[in-house]
Amino acid sequence: MRFKVEVTRGGGFGFLAGAFATPDSLRSEFAFARESFPDLGDKPLPIGIGFIGWLLDADEEQAKQVIDVALKAKVQAIWLAFGVDLLRWLKYVRMASANTSTAHKPLIFVQATSLQEALAAATEWKADVIIAQGNEAGGHGGSAAPSTMVFLAELLAALPAENAPLVLAAGGISTGSQLAAYLTAGAAGVVLGTRFALTRESTYPDHNKTAVHGAKGTDTVRTMAFDWAWNIYSWPAGINGRGIRTKVVDDIEAGVEHETVRARYAKAAETHDPTYMVTWCGQGVSLVQDVKPARVRTLPLRYDVLRTEHADVHFGRRSD
Repeated sequence: MRFKVEVTRGGGFGFLAGAFATPDSLRSEFAFARESFPDLGDKPLPIGIGFIGWLLDADEEQAKQVIDVALKAKVQAIWLAFGVDLLRWLKYVRMASANTSTAHKPLIFVQATSLQEALAAATEWKADVIIAQGNEAGGHGGSAAPSTMVFLAELLAALPAENAPLVLAAGGISTGSQLAAYLTAGAAGVVLGTRFALTRESTYPDHNKTAVHGAKGTDTVRTMAFDWAWNIYSWPAGINGRGIRTKVVDDIEAGVEHETVRARYAKAAETHDPTYMVTWCGQGVSLVQDVKPARVRTLPLRYDVLRTEHADVHFGRRSD
């Protein structure tokens, strides 16, 4: 949680990844967050939490418990992504928040990887914020998603002129000049992930940080190979992941049996073998090559935007 707190302190808006969280782990995280902002009192926490739809579906009872814990903690936003029925969980968040004693209603962010999905979330589900995630994004995303800039332009052109949700651009964005370009194109803000992998507070393991350091965008690939090495087969159709290409991908493409790949990966993981590991990152990886505190990593973004005559900008970080 320290990482998210420092992003927020730097002028951004930190999101906690809630995919594999338990009710108890979240209570501990949120307690730390509230202690980190002693002047808040009982006001909402200046952070959000993200959930993955198919994982919520896998354990409905625990899913409702972790959402309830987040609502009780008064997070400012809940982010939903990668589900075959995200509307179900959006409705649950709204219903549960209406029934809590805090009377706090968090903003609901919905991540989309296609124009159809984004328009449904915007016009039918009435989400507060849409994250338009392009193909350049690291981690999981749409295998057939358009580029981030094209997706943003398509979505903004298709949204109604009035009462449309805010739209954030996500995918391959690592610098302030890119942020300024997306704001000029009509985005309300951006989501940054890979930029924060090389921060002191990041919980990314050191061997993954080493892989990120020095990598180029062309070193990354979008594939299901990394998930199969982890024995994960539950992502919705059309979703895969972008990371640094290793022999894991080579073996899958060569037709090596998945069981063999998993065994090779498990053995390589014991020594953090860089030739056979999984490192998620986006195509903007080459633009971030030094380790800095998260707050220091955030501040220059604001300065770059101000130099292009934009102001009052907030920044977000992705959850998976």
